[in-house]
Amino acid sequence: MSNMSGEIILNVENLKVYYRSIYGLYRVVDGVSFNVRKGEVLSIAGESGSGKSTMVEGILRLIRPPGYIAGGKVYYRNIDLLSLPEDDLRRIRWVKISYVPQGSMNSLNPVLNIREQFIDAILDHTTMTEEEAVKLALESITALGLPPEVLRMYPHQLSGGMRQRVIIAMASALKPELMIADEPVTALDIAMVRSVIETFKLLREKGVTLMVVSHDMAFHAELGDRMVILYAGQIVETGDVYEVYSEPLHPYTKLLLQSIPRIGAKELKGIPGIAPSPLNWPPGCRFHPRCPFAMDICRREEPPEVEVKPGRRVKCWLYAEKAGVISK
Repeated sequence: MSNMSGEIILNVENLKVYYRSIYGLYRVVDGVSFNVRKGEVLSIAGESGSGKSTMVEGILRLIRPPGYIAGGKVYYRNIDLLSLPEDDLRRIRWVKISYVPQGSMNSLNPVLNIREQFIDAILDHTTMTEEEAVKLALESITALGLPPEVLRMYPHQLSGGMRQRVIIAMASALKPELMIADEPVTALDIAMVRSVIETFKLLREKGVTLMVVSHDMAFHAELGDRMVILYAGQIVETGDVYEVYSEPLHPYTKLLLQSIPRIGAKELKGIPGIAPSPLNWPPGCRFHPRCPFAMDICRREEPPEVEVKPGRRVKCWLYAEKAGVISK
């Protein structure tokens, strides 16, 4: 269950990340606001192209031209990460906030063994000696269930799941308060997914707060406490994971959950239509061209975000009208 009263350690306010192109402006992340509470697992879900990875890169200031942060604030505790000098930001990355990037299991250097890569990462962010770094690397590897001999091995000698756990071990070595993982189980088989889930649960028991991005809804059901649903660069629903799964509010969330393959199902269900382009978002509600419940107002006006009950928010005219929100 989500930690509703937990201390907020990350607060994102109206974050916008855009990309310039010869065709125009791609508004990939277009005004997202949410927070992460200490000790929880915050799940970020949505289709490919919804803006999940770009949002994470914006939070950590990893956006490179032609992309740029067009607006918003990101606070780690009381520190505004978006206005922090680069040197100060480096002292927070990996030490206070660590990052497991998308495709991370393939990001290890193929010509260095795991020990060398671990030491490089630790020495780059601390004042430890090499001997201390080796000791910390061994502790981090074994704490996540990997044998010590992994440190002597090269990436190609490890399975995909073991490489993923190595990356997670590196990201957790300096005991960060918050770990952000972007698609950590993509391309892994079910046994390796289970291994990664257990690794994250172990980290949580050790006091690490987790923000996990994935389009795998079953993965979130197993691991998450609170969930944020992203569509077309905006947040459309927020709530406790159990409540989102048992009683989804937004039509997009309902269709997203229906698209999960089920044992015994006679057919696979999908979301009709295709995701819109960030170069030209639809007017009104961005989901209305694909929504079976779309009304006239959905095509004309962007819906407000409505708090249905404490901790449960949805950006949809169906609930705005019920809550007595009047259109412009």
